[in-house]
Amino acid sequence: MKKITLKPYMDIISGDIDTPVTLYEKYVGEKIGFLLESNEQPKGRYSFIGTNPYMIIEGHADGKITVTKEDGQMLTKEGNPLEVVKDYLQAYEVMNETAIPFVGGAVGSVGYDMIRQYEDLDHINEDTIGVPDIHLLFVKEIIAYDHETHRIHLIVLEEEGSEGEKLAREKLQHMQLLLHQEYRHKALEQKKEDIFFRSHMKRSTFEEAVKKAKNYIYEGDIFQVVLSRRWSGKFKEKPFNIYRKLRQVNPSPYMFYFNFETYQIAGSSPEMLVEHRQGTIRNCPIAGTIRRGATEEEDSKLAAQLLADEKEQAEHTMLVDLGRNDMGKVSKIGSVHIKSFMEVYKYSHVMHLVTLLEGQKRQDMDIFQTLMSFLPAGTLSGAPKIRAMEIIDELEDEKRGIYGGAIGYFGFDEDMDMCIAIRTMVMKDNTIYLQAGAGIVADSDERKEYEETENKVKGLMVAIKGC
Repeated sequence: MKKITLKPYMDIISGDIDTPVTLYEKYVGEKIGFLLESNEQPKGRYSFIGTNPYMIIEGHADGKITVTKEDGQMLTKEGNPLEVVKDYLQAYEVMNETAIPFVGGAVGSVGYDMIRQYEDLDHINEDTIGVPDIHLLFVKEIIAYDHETHRIHLIVLEEEGSEGEKLAREKLQHMQLLLHQEYRHKALEQKKEDIFFRSHMKRSTFEEAVKKAKNYIYEGDIFQVVLSRRWSGKFKEKPFNIYRKLRQVNPSPYMFYFNFETYQIAGSSPEMLVEHRQGTIRNCPIAGTIRRGATEEEDSKLAAQLLADEKEQAEHTMLVDLGRNDMGKVSKIGSVHIKSFMEVYKYSHVMHLVTLLEGQKRQDMDIFQTLMSFLPAGTLSGAPKIRAMEIIDELEDEKRGIYGGAIGYFGFDEDMDMCIAIRTMVMKDNTIYLQAGAGIVADSDERKEYEETENKVKGLMVAIKGC
């Protein structure tokens, strides 16, 4: 089938008094839409804001798929949801000669459980949240905010030619009208939301699960496994305000907000799952955690302690090897290499050990095969990955869903950028769900692993209760 060639039509306006938050409020408001941001470690120059999807795909790991077109027409399909996504994306090609890495495509979430489409893993745990395993918004118009120049790029994809240009100019004009409307800045109130978070797994249950996981390690089933806990609580605040607070108290390389109408996702993930840019694949394993210090001096001592911790070193090295193995499945022979190894990155509440891997994608592999080579990340499952996932299914009572999956975009130009869905909230029916995990190895201490999950979720709870 012949592809439709799209051209990015663009207007550039000054953004010196705007932020990604004000742009989202003016352009998206209460509609279905998304905001992708970056902060802290030098991850990204651009933030992306989008709405008015021309198509929405919702899919489940059991093969049920719903495609909603722009005119409201709904199609139901069966099969692998990512193959359906691939078919729709490959109907277009984009002449992107700009420096902006994303000008249109599919944006959203791919859940942890999508692996069940590719591996023989049973659906055994209850789905207590009830959201799709894959939920993607297909967009041909976006806003890209350039943090370096403080300029706003309004981008519309249409076919080349007078008719396509006319349509694009009309859409760009409408976008300009929305951005130039009077906007009254709404400062976040510094109030305390009285939210009680219920842990879905008691401390004693989690510590017993850690002991069982260690038995599997002693018996030789696995080397490492990541066990997680879920919390939930009722909330009254506007979901986007919770995201605004989160980006203040827990800034991260990957920050995101999605309004899927029936539920919302907000997150501040520190960890890349996989990025593909013009043939180069990047993966960034994060494993090894310690709390932040109260002073710079204490921070330095704790960072040195983290680097000297043999248990953390062993876990990190194991997961770097797993990442290299995942990358090797889709990369050219001899191209996989370590760009930087076991560096300490500091975040709002914790410090992590971080490694960056790179490889060159094989020509016979597409970005969806590349994604599924890494999903779920070893840092959210374990090693060997499939056996670790079977043990997770046994020791955790609830389907993970979005947690441990991927958040990001697939471009029409066959590039992608996906982070791991951790430090992530799901808001549905006035209930907010949080989840955090800990990597279990042979010499893990049950109490410390429990405390690690508490430390990881703390930033999310501070944001929610601070609204």
